[in-house]
Amino acid sequence: MDLQTFDSRRRTVRTRGGELSYVSAGEGRTALFIHGLGTNGYIWQNVLEQLSGERRCIAVDFPGHGRSPARADGEASLPAFAESIEDFCEALGLDEIDLVTNDTGGAVGQIFVSRHPQRIASLVLTNCEAHDNLPNEAFRQTVNLARQGQLAPMASRMLDDLGASRSSGRGIGANFEHPERLSDEEIRAFLEPVAGSAAAIDHFQRLLASLDAADLLAAEPGLRRLTAPTLLVWGTADLHFEVKWAYWLRDAIPGAREVVEIDGGKLFFPFERAAELVPHLRKHWS
Repeated sequence: MDLQTFDSRRRTVRTRGGELSYVSAGEGRTALFIHGLGTNGYIWQNVLEQLSGERRCIAVDFPGHGRSPARADGEASLPAFAESIEDFCEALGLDEIDLVTNDTGGAVGQIFVSRHPQRIASLVLTNCEAHDNLPNEAFRQTVNLARQGQLAPMASRMLDDLGASRSSGRGIGANFEHPERLSDEEIRAFLEPVAGSAAAIDHFQRLLASLDAADLLAAEPGLRRLTAPTLLVWGTADLHFEVKWAYWLRDAIPGAREVVEIDGGKLFFPFERAAELVPHLRKHWS
């Protein structure tokens, strides 16, 4: 599924917190896919392509990401994003969903399920924050720039030099195993919503500045009561989230069954290696 096909399936829903854009493909039981910071629902496009013949697959964009507008007066924080997922489910009448997350979408997912466990039938966490690993060490410098109001120059450079952004050692490319395979169109699809204008950068900067381990720690008691079947699928070469955090989550969540390691996978392996992730989703859901 290319970007044009992905966007052809795009819809918008008005929620209590504002409009949210999402892509829906297929029919039947609902699997809801949520992304991390600085990406959007497009990160799941290859997964949706393989699963849309089996169930209703929905990839939603957080406020200020993808095609979901950021409200000028809206709160930019992970708890606010968790409530936007609750508003989204309420607006579409979604219950007993199979929730699949990546990157900081996993932190949002943990907050969401701790507050609304009745909404989910199962949970899948791929490389993401856990316990007090927020912001993670590799991301801390970027967060500090945001807190100092200095993120704009870096964001502008990323869009001005897509080659550098694609580089395996810099920018968004560092989170892909094969960044050289990313097209300019794909890089822009990820970066422009969060760095394409002064307003977008301001919202993203406020969001990064708000990152606080206390929000994740507050969700931990609920996480430790979660009995919904939970699967951890982890890329082993991630710069941000070591495999040890997958095992921490497995031990913390009563419903956790196993950890699946994707050898050599980086943070965004669901985009690059969907064919390896999908069989584990099918097995988990069965």
